[in-house]
Amino acid sequence: MALVFQYGSNCSESQFNSQDRLCGNAKFVTIAETVDDCQLAFDVWSTGRGCAASDIVASPGNKVWGVVYDVPDFLLARDTAAQRKKKSLDAIEGEGTNYARHPITVKCANGELLAATTYRVIHPRAGLRTNVEYVGYIVRGLREHGVAAEYIAKVKAIAIANNPTIAAAVNAL
Repeated sequence: MALVFQYGSNCSESQFNSQDRLCGNAKFVTIAETVDDCQLAFDVWSTGRGCAASDIVASPGNKVWGVVYDVPDFLLARDTAAQRKKKSLDAIEGEGTNYARHPITVKCANGELLAATTYRVIHPRAGLRTNVEYVGYIVRGLREHGVAAEYIAKVKAIAIANNPTIAAAVNAL
């Protein structure tokens, strides 16, 4: 099993475990924040979503909260998942095209440090805009797992700064 840190729309367990993703094979472990200083950004285009998707970028004094899942090792890479006729996390994340797998250390709410894998954008692009549906998955996922309301408010503020036209809808989430 592999520990995977999700900070974007896959914070939503129902999305992450949906039939077109990991089909119930990802198991919630804990919520955690990045040890390194970074911030959520919307700097990669998701063709499937029709909007900018999330990334974590260096940002002094900031942390990103997310969800740690336990994912079967065979579901990480395309070749091993395909052997079992499953969709891999690499395929879901667009590994090699939009994202690359990276090791990350995260800190659980109880202070424990965990070594995990996450996905970071390969070629970040400025000027891309996210949408309400995408932000909704992040907010609902963070909320369902008990991430602090202060951090959820920060995510909303980052999304609104990225795309001011969605302010009213994001604030209603």
